[in-house]
Amino acid sequence: MTKADLIEEVSRVVEMTRKESEVIVEAIFDSIVKSLRSGDKIEIRGFGSFRTRQRQPRIGRNPKTGARVEVPAKKIPYFKPSKELKDVVNNSATAVAAEPPPERVPNPQ
Repeated sequence: MTKADLIEEVSRVVEMTRKESEVIVEAIFDSIVKSLRSGDKIEIRGFGSFRTRQRQPRIGRNPKTGARVEVPAKKIPYFKPSKELKDVVNNSATAVAAEPPPERVPNPQ
C-alpha cells in the first residue's frame, strides 16, 4: 500500500474528499516524524511503537575502491509491532485459508 492508497482508503471509509483525507494522513505522518526527531517514543495501542535507535560510529569500506570510510553516529527510526498486530497478521493467512465459503441461501421466489 502506498501513501496515495492510504489517502484513498481514508477518503472512502470516512466519506470525505480526497483533499481532506490527505490533510489528515499528512498530519499523522508529520506528528510521528516530529516526535521521533525530538527523541520521543510513539506508542499506538494495538498497532505498535515507533522509536529511534542510536547507531555507533564505525569504520566502513567504499565497495568500489575498498578505501576505509568513517561512518558517523546516527539515529535510525525503528518500528516494533504490537502483539495484537502480529497475531492479526499471522492468523489472517490461516483464517482466510481455513474459512469455508459462505453458504448460498436459495432465493424464495
